Amino acid sequence: MIPFTYTRPATLEQALAAAIAEPDARYIAGGTNLLDLMKLEIERPRHLIDLADLDLARCEDLADGGLRIGAMVRNSDLAAHPRVRRDYPVLARALLAGASGQLRNMATTGGNLLQRTRCPYFYAPGQACNKREPGSGCAALQGFNRMHAVVGASEACIAVHPSDMAVALRVLDARVHTMTPRGTRRVVPIAELHRLPEDHPERDTTLERGELILAVTLPPPVGGTQIYRKVRDRASFAFALVSVAAIVHVTDGRIVDARYAFGGIAHKPWRSEDAERRIAGLPPDETSAGVLAAGVFAGARGCGHNDFKPRLAARTIAATLRGA
Repeated sequence: MIPFTYTRPATLEQALAAAIAEPDARYIAGGTNLLDLMKLEIERPRHLIDLADLDLARCEDLADGGLRIGAMVRNSDLAAHPRVRRDYPVLARALLAGASGQLRNMATTGGNLLQRTRCPYFYAPGQACNKREPGSGCAALQGFNRMHAVVGASEACIAVHPSDMAVALRVLDARVHTMTPRGTRRVVPIAELHRLPEDHPERDTTLERGELILAVTLPPPVGGTQIYRKVRDRASFAFALVSVAAIVHVTDGRIVDARYAFGGIAHKPWRSEDAERRIAGLPPDETSAGVLAAGVFAGARGCGHNDFKPRLAARTIAATLRGA
C-alpha cells in the first residue's frame, strides 16, 4: 500500500491551501474514479483533500432563467431535479445513461467532468500509455481499439473521454466556474475545459494544478426536442461506442435549428457548429443526417477496430432526427 495523508477542509480557502501545500495532492469528491486509479497505482497522490463539507451541493435558479449546479451535486440528484427534467431533459437522460444507480448516487458533477479515460491500456500498467507514462508510446494504436477516437486524436493518444454528462453539457453550452489556487475565480466554457491529446495526452483539461471546480451553469432553456442516444455493447454499465446529445427545432417539416454533441469519438465531447448550420432548412431525414455526419467526421481516421464509428454515428443522428 502506498501511504497518503487525508484532510477534510471546512472552507474553500482551506481546500486551496491544502492543494498548494502538497504538490501531489488530489481533490476527492465521490471517489468513483480516483479510488479505482489509486488501487491500480495509476494515481499515487500523497494527500487527499475531501470536498464533502464544502457548500457545493446545491442547484440554484439564476436571474436570467438559467441554472447553477454545484460541483458536489450527485448525478442521481441532478437527473431527478425538477428543473433539469423539465428544461434540460437531454442532461437528465445523459446522466441516467451513465454507470449504475449505485455509482450515480456517489458520483458528482465536478468529478464526472474530470474523470479519466477508460482506455484499457491506460488501466494496464504493463502496457505502453503516453497518458499514464508520457513518452512510453500508445499500445492502442496497434492494439484493440474498438472504443477509441476517430477525430481529434494524435499519434500520441487515441483515448476518448468517458463522460455522458459532459456530452449533454456541451450541447447545452454550459460554463464551468472554478477557483484558482491564488483565490481568483474564472469561468471556462465547456468547449474549452477538455484538451485534445496532441503531444501531451497526460493533460486532460485546461485547469491548472490545484484549481477547483465550484459549479456548472446552464443558460436559459432553449426548448426544442432534446434527445440523448447512447450506443454501447450492453444495455447498462458500459461506456459509449458512440453517443449523441441533440437539441432540434423542426417547423413545417424543416430543421430550423439543430445542436449536436458527440461522445465516444474523441478525447473531449465533440461538436461542429459549422456542420450544424449546414442542415438548417433541410427535412429531418437520412439525407440531412448524412450532411451533418460528413461535416462532423471530416478528416476522421480510424485505427482498424473503430473504423465503423462514423457510419454508426450517421445512423444515430438519423434516429434522433426522426425522433424530432
